[in-house]
Amino acid sequence: QVQLVQSGGGLVQTGGSLGLSCATSGRPYVWNAQAWFRRAPGKQRELVAAIDWRDGATWYLGSVKGRFTISRDNAKNTGYLQMNDLSPKDTAVYYCVVGDDWGQGTQVTVSP
Repeated sequence: QVQLVQSGGGLVQTGGSLGLSCATSGRPYVWNAQAWFRRAPGKQRELVAAIDWRDGATWYLGSVKGRFTISRDNAKNTGYLQMNDLSPKDTAVYYCVVGDDWGQGTQVTVSP
């Protein structure tokens, strides 16, 4: 059984920072990348960031570029999303994804 267990998130004021973690366990992954998605109330799910485990290459949604940082500690089988300079537009449930497996989701709320 593959598991992605998320932690972090919470409530922060505009301009603040939060971090998300995604610990993976279970069978060895055949996938080479990890991604973070988010779904804001009343909006479609969107891809926020992704990282290739092999070479560390990253991709970011334009609106978070320069503010969010995706990373992964392969030794710990844990992925991270550091979010800085947050705004209310970043309020959403955030999900880590590896292949077809999804984490449980973590609420991030940014107050004005």
